[in-house]
Amino acid sequence: MRTADETPDRDVDDGPTGLQSFAVLLRRMNGEFNRIAHEFAQAQGLHPTDVQALVAILDADRGGGDRAMTPGRLRAQLDLTSGAVTACLDRLERAGHIRRVRDSSDRRVVHVHYAAAAKHVARAFFKPLAAGTDAARRQFAEDELQVVIRFLEAMNEELAQLRRAEPRA
Repeated sequence: MRTADETPDRDVDDGPTGLQSFAVLLRRMNGEFNRIAHEFAQAQGLHPTDVQALVAILDADRGGGDRAMTPGRLRAQLDLTSGAVTACLDRLERAGHIRRVRDSSDRRVVHVHYAAAAKHVARAFFKPLAAGTDAARRQFAEDELQVVIRFLEAMNEELAQLRRAEPRA
């Protein structure tokens, strides 16, 4: 008789749509994204954390309105100390990648925005990635892309829940 530890886990190894296959593909994609981000950081004289901050700031700018990035939100999103966020923002501002703007209704609140000139630098660097993403995207029908989007949204939500959960041992 098999113990629980010896029982095959059907969710882990059940072919190309199994958990193990997904894990491998997601790790490979994450590794490639990290490699590209590190290359950008190196080319710009930035720390990899600075690039994570830039992505968070860019995404917040795209969202617009009340979700504008603040140092406090950035600290929470990247799980950094206040001092580390300040140092990161200082480096990014000196390098011309961001600008800090005081809120017009509450001068104590600082919003962080991606600088327009820096967007051009990033766009030029990441143009091959955008072209590759578009080439991959064009291989799928609209209804297939909707399924991919649902998966990515669900995956991002699961990852966010893990981040918000109690620290794991």
